[in-house]
Amino acid sequence: MSEIKAADVKKLRERTGAGMMDCKRALQETGGDTEAAVEWLRKKGAASAEKRVAKEAREGVVESYIHHSHKVGVLVELNCETDFVARTEQFQLLARDLAMHIAAADPIAVAREDVPEEIVERERAIFLAQVKEQGKPEHVADKIVEGKLRKFFEESTLLEQKYVKDPEVTVADRISDTQAQLGEKIAVGQFVRFKVGD
Repeated sequence: MSEIKAADVKKLRERTGAGMMDCKRALQETGGDTEAAVEWLRKKGAASAEKRVAKEAREGVVESYIHHSHKVGVLVELNCETDFVARTEQFQLLARDLAMHIAAADPIAVAREDVPEEIVERERAIFLAQVKEQGKPEHVADKIVEGKLRKFFEESTLLEQKYVKDPEVTVADRISDTQAQLGEKIAVGQFVRFKVGD
């Protein structure tokens, strides 16, 4: 099976409004065929209606969280399509949960596409040096490095991190659940995490 590119996952996510992991699974199940992946998501009920595609998440809230120690604070912008949804309890609870998650898990970016290229290349170089140090054969080194990079993204990007309140799911899954309940596109706009001394 061919490797699914992050850019393809992002495009499918923007098109369908489905969660990132759902989009990745759909592309894996359909051999990377975008149209078939859209159908797969519809059958599974993970994709929003086609009319959602043209919608933009321009409403929302900015939520804050200050840890009880007063050493860590977070501001997160969570977007949706309408002010009505932004005022719902489910949406505001999601925003609070995300702010708390960011305080605890310290992600470096919203999604892997948002990680600066210089950081990705630095990590790749470190992983390659580690693999060479272990004396791994050249033909498996690239696969090992790609696997380590995948794990790096899973641990350090918000949407791919295991959700701190339920490590059985990712943050993207948690957002998808609320999106399905409210019937609107929901997206994390940006966040900033402050820590005393950093």
